[in-house]
Amino acid sequence: MLTEEFTCAREGLTIRGTVFRPDESRGPAYILSHHFLADRGAVRQYAIRLAENGFRAFTYDFCGGGFKTESDGKSEDMTVETEVLDLKAVTEYVKSLPWVDAEDVSLLGCSQGGFVSAMTASRNPGAYRKLILFYPAICIPDDARRGNMLITTFDPKNMPELICEQPFRLHRRYAETVMEMDPYEEIRGFDGPVLLMHGTADEIVNIRYSRGAEKVYAHCEYHEFEGAGHGFGGQQDEEAMEYMIRFAKA
Repeated sequence: MLTEEFTCAREGLTIRGTVFRPDESRGPAYILSHHFLADRGAVRQYAIRLAENGFRAFTYDFCGGGFKTESDGKSEDMTVETEVLDLKAVTEYVKSLPWVDAEDVSLLGCSQGGFVSAMTASRNPGAYRKLILFYPAICIPDDARRGNMLITTFDPKNMPELICEQPFRLHRRYAETVMEMDPYEEIRGFDGPVLLMHGTADEIVNIRYSRGAEKVYAHCEYHEFEGAGHGFGGQQDEEAMEYMIRFAKA
């Protein structure tokens, strides 16, 4: 397996990432998007497993998207919409590579990265072949309307400029940009195959959001993990990766 670093750009910001690929041949690719507050290391195990099974797997850091991200950008400039732009920039880069089949590029996202992946696929019909979602944070617009967004609480009708200063700086734009969103309408536009996985004991993204998303997608393979929280570990993660590889190869 080959492992290489890469960079691309979005509006003057450098996006940094890592690609895992089985060899130098041309073939299908997956772009993997990480969780809120995290970085590309959070999806590394999925990228390696995909590469071991013949896919070119691209991980990257969202601009301002986590505590240890290496991409340019400040956390107070990050929103779900800027992350959609980041993913589009990575997509353009990936599709330009001679060893990637530009007609066979798919997305994988976890939590906020899952919602961003779903939004990006919906807004760009025909751009992506498949979509894999690990416990996608489809709750984000509802959380903003409630004034309770994971690491911060605020009055949604009277937000300060910074809705969070510690442990992570968030500008009110982070909430404002999703305040009027219907999350299911935002993801509805993708009509390709979808693999959706969620834990029944998730306290960050209630499983009802994935149950609702399953009904939105025309071609959805859906799996619930009994007792799993926000993120899978151990045997649950192994099972999730088995579903992932079977779906990717189908």
